[in-house]
This record gives sequence, C-alpha cells and structure tokens, in this order.
Amino acid sequence: MIIKDVRITLLRAPYVEQLLVQRGYDRQREILAVEIETKSGLVGLGYQLYLRQGFRTTKGCLEEVLIPRIMGRDATAVEVIWRDLFLSTQADGRGGAPILGLSAIDVALWDLVGQKAKMPLHRIWGHFRDKVPSYGSGVWRGLGGDGMVEKAKRLKKAGFTAIKMQVGHAWTDAEDVDNVRRVREAVGPDVDVMVDVNMAWTADKAILMGRRLQEFDVYWLEEPVVPDDFAGYFRVADALDTRIVGGESHFTRFGLKPFFENPKIPILQPDVVRGGLTDLRKTAAIADTWGMQIAPHLYPELMIQLMASIPNGLIIEDMGLLEDIWVDPVKTVKGMIAAPERPGHGLKIKPDFIKEYAVG
Repeated sequence: MIIKDVRITLLRAPYVEQLLVQRGYDRQREILAVEIETKSGLVGLGYQLYLRQGFRTTKGCLEEVLIPRIMGRDATAVEVIWRDLFLSTQADGRGGAPILGLSAIDVALWDLVGQKAKMPLHRIWGHFRDKVPSYGSGVWRGLGGDGMVEKAKRLKKAGFTAIKMQVGHAWTDAEDVDNVRRVREAVGPDVDVMVDVNMAWTADKAILMGRRLQEFDVYWLEEPVVPDDFAGYFRVADALDTRIVGGESHFTRFGLKPFFENPKIPILQPDVVRGGLTDLRKTAAIADTWGMQIAPHLYPELMIQLMASIPNGLIIEDMGLLEDIWVDPVKTVKGMIAAPERPGHGLKIKPDFIKEYAVG
C-alpha cells in the first residue's frame, strides 16, 4: 500500500460539557484529523484533541517536516516510518509538535493496516479479551462542590463503578478535602474514586494532602507533581499507601524510562498522542515486565483496541470528550467497553460534523 496523499483537517467545536476555564482551557475543542490515502484507495484516520489552542503548530510540523518524509512509502511499514520520523526530528524537539504529528500519522497507518487485513487492530495485535472496564471521568473542579457531586451521581447512575474527580488549582486545601468527602459520600463505598491533581502540588504538599484524603478510600492519586519531578513521584509513592499514578504528560516510552527503572508507580497512564500506537504497545509490554498496569489517558474509542489486546490493561478513561463526533461511537455500557470488530480502528468522523466545524 503506497501512500499517495495526506490531508489535514482542523476542527473547532464546542464541548459537550464546558470545562474549567480557570485552568486555561479554551471554551472550544480543537481537533486535528490526518487522513492518509493509499494508491489502492484506502484511507486511514489519525486524530488528536487539543484542550488548549495549538493544533496549527502541529499542522505546520506535519506539513513542513513529517509528511514529506512519508509520501510514496509503504503504509504497512509502520515501524520503519515511526523510527524514521522519531530519529529525524530529534534535533527539532524530543516532544511537542514533532511527536504529536508523528502520533497522528502512526494512528492513521495502523488504521490502514487493519483495513487492509480486514481485521480490527486488537485482533491483529493478538486478541486478549472482548470487554474492558472503563471509568467515568470529568468530575471537573470547575463544576464547584455541588456540581462535582451531581456529576459523580450521574456517572454512577450511568453504570460506572469507578469515577475520577479533580483537586488542586482552583480550590483551597480544605475545599479540596471537603469535595472529595462529598463525592465519596454521594457515590457510596462500592464505587472507586480516583483523584486527579493535574500537577498542582509539590511532593511535600502531595504527601500532606494524600494523608488527609486516605480516609476517603481514594483508589489512586494522579499526577501529584510536575512530570519531570521523578524524585518527587517516588517520595510521594514511598510516603503514602494510596496508589500514585501518572504518565500522560510524558512523551514516548523513553520519557517514561525513570518509572521503569524505579517501578514504584503501579499504574501508568500513557497518552497515545505522545508516541502513537506503535510506542504505546511497547510501553505496555515494558510495563508488564515490571508488574505495572496500563490505564491510558483519554481516547476510549481508540484505547479499546490496545486494551483488548494486552494482559496488563487495567481500565479505560471515558470522559466523553469526542463521543459526539463519530459515525459509530464507542460507548461504555454497564462500566464496560466492548471491543469493536470493524477493520482498523473503525472510526469515522461524521461528515456533518466536519462541514459545521472545519476551520481554515
């Protein structure tokens, strides 16, 4: 399958639910879609969601640096293309736009491989299970205490047996503790409550706050410190009984290497836009050798392909950020996501959505 054309579409659309503007999120989603067409007529889709403005930067990198390197190449040579794009952009940036662009291309190439084989990706990679647990995310700090409680109740009513809420940034420590207490009381003891700090704390504060939150049976404490503070991660993990998790802000498996070298983080949360499916599968395999589980960041409609094919997949994050854009959306039913059987990743953006929200 020879690559004949690559098309980029930029979309800007309102959120289904408004996010926290205090943290700098835009009031609209930005979505970058990359379509790779082969001479045989197959078209693979890669895509990314931007919570803040930035998709034009990735578009520029794709057009000027990455796409010229893949034109005319065999679309099934996914590993070769990944390594070429990764190594050729080392001098330009070991993260950021080059890796974001690489990841979009990688997802589209795997979609093509699946379409060519007429098989879903989870079967190409070695099917492990038919359904994967998911948790309801999106108990945003910007909703306020009452709003967070209401959202948590809605997620429980929708069938989720695990939910995630935010702390830090917008509220005082006392308010954060009270919000966790209220959410725990609202959902009861049979629903797992994850707490996402979004890098708001220092290691010292994370230890102090973590101890205050332990009485509410927090399932995990996510991203308590900034991504590169690995020493801080390990200090917090050593000090608390609560699981400490992270990884969504690290680029590729190489960025996660300190976690593998000192495996005190039991659950990793890699993001597919920070290395693509090729790298994500390697991350999962390395994690498995250390007894670490995978709970990937966002993109449930795509992550089901990975998680249905690996033995150490724990749970999928379902925030509903993109479920309105797909022709055939992947949805959580009774706390589980079923692995689809459509070829490739099986995702197509609604033509009407593109028509309404495409930007120049």
